[in-house]
Amino acid sequence: MQCTSCETGELQQGHLAQLLPSLNCDHCGGHFFYLADYLRWKEVNPAPLQDTDIEDVEPSETTKAIICPITGRLMRKYRMSSQHQHKVDLSVAVNGIWLDKGEWELLVKSGLSNQLNKIFTDPWQRNIRLEKTADVLKAQYTNRFGEQDYEQLQQVKAWLQGAEHKAEMLAYLVAEDPYSA
Repeated sequence: MQCTSCETGELQQGHLAQLLPSLNCDHCGGHFFYLADYLRWKEVNPAPLQDTDIEDVEPSETTKAIICPITGRLMRKYRMSSQHQHKVDLSVAVNGIWLDKGEWELLVKSGLSNQLNKIFTDPWQRNIRLEKTADVLKAQYTNRFGEQDYEQLQQVKAWLQGAEHKAEMLAYLVAEDPYSA
C-alpha cells in the first residue's frame, strides 16, 4: 500500500509502540493505525508513556490534505495542543489515524500519549482555541500597557475580584472626580 503522505514510500506492517500495530512508511517515517487498536493499547498503558530517551523532537508536519489509504477520502486535521502547531490526521470513515514522523514521540514527550483519542473531540479542540485566544490577548495587553503595568493591572484585578464592594470600587476608579455629586 502506498504512503498517503509522501506518496513515494510503501506502508509496511509494524508497531508504533509495543502492542500498538501500525502501518509505517519506509520513506517518510509516518504511521497509520486504527483508533480501535490504540484504545486496546491504552487499556494496557493507561498512564502516559515516559520516554527519557526522547530528546529534542523535530517532527515533520504534512500541511497538505492527506487521503486515507483505506477509503481514499480526505482525512481531517486536529490540533494536538496549544503549545504545538502539529496536527493529527483522522479518517472519520474508518477511525484511522495518521501521524507524521516524530509526532508520536512529540505526544509521548508532551505527556499526551494516553490522550490521543481526546484530541479528536470538540471540547479538546475548543480548549485549544480558547488557550490560543488568551495567549493573543495577553500579548496585546502586554504590548499596549507594557509588561510592568500589565502585571500590576493583573494584581489589582485579582484583588478586586474578591472585594465586597467591587462595583462601587470600579465606579470610584473610573470617575473623573469621585468626590463630586
